[in-house]
Amino acid sequence: MIIRNPAVAGAFYPAEPNNLIEMIEYCYLHKIGPGTLPSKGVFKKPVGVVCPHAGYIYSGPVAAHSYNAISKKTDGTITAVIIGPNHTGLGSGVSTMKGIWRTPLGNMSSDDEFIDRLWNECDILDLDETAHIREHSIEVQLPFLQHLELLNAVKFKIVPICMMMQDYETAVEIGYFIAKISKELNRRVVVIASSDFTHYEPQEIASKKDAIVIKDILNMNEKELYADVINNNITMCGYGPVIAMIKAMKELNAKNSRLLAYSTSGDITGNYSSVVGYGSLLIE
Repeated sequence: MIIRNPAVAGAFYPAEPNNLIEMIEYCYLHKIGPGTLPSKGVFKKPVGVVCPHAGYIYSGPVAAHSYNAISKKTDGTITAVIIGPNHTGLGSGVSTMKGIWRTPLGNMSSDDEFIDRLWNECDILDLDETAHIREHSIEVQLPFLQHLELLNAVKFKIVPICMMMQDYETAVEIGYFIAKISKELNRRVVVIASSDFTHYEPQEIASKKDAIVIKDILNMNEKELYADVINNNITMCGYGPVIAMIKAMKELNAKNSRLLAYSTSGDITGNYSSVVGYGSLLIE
């Protein structure tokens, strides 16, 4: 059994459990956050979200909106498919892994049956832990899920997917197989696309570029999203994961979308000359 130890605890989020819980609750109660701690819910249908993955101090309040939505729409055992971009350049082009993911709040188990089906059926995806060992885009989502487990009657098993290859064809194929296997295994699933938006541009430019991709996500138009990212030179690091999530949710009969929150790092630091954009969106 592979144990994947935290790579960014103490950097992106606190390494001490009580401090981490306090930080997560701070994100929920922050003026940019939902304003309340998450409440219990009931799973009725698959849920997809876009969620940022920067340090909690910067993007945590926006991320809290995504997990607030998940909390209201889940109970019991849930498979959380978490798709993130590969920032390290290590490992396969698209990869998943089985094993235990450890955080300061404890261990999370992978949904091994789902993962076995996924890497056996989807030819472009490898079973390769190398891409995951140092990557933060999936790891930073886990404490938020564990916090929901502490509060609510819900238990998550995870399917981590790390994408270095983010071309359109790859992303939609990943999304198709996520939906196919979810249906065939009768999984109660949430699909989390981990992505920040525009990087290191002035607030005015970043917000305009981000409005373009937000429109495409709300329209559930994955093809237009890919074209707009390329044609407008939008430095969105996880467009492939977002495209995969949209494709999966459409295959799972999603009809509705909503922007839950948008802000930038400048809203936290007060420096608007070079910002990173963060968005929380819901598709169901």
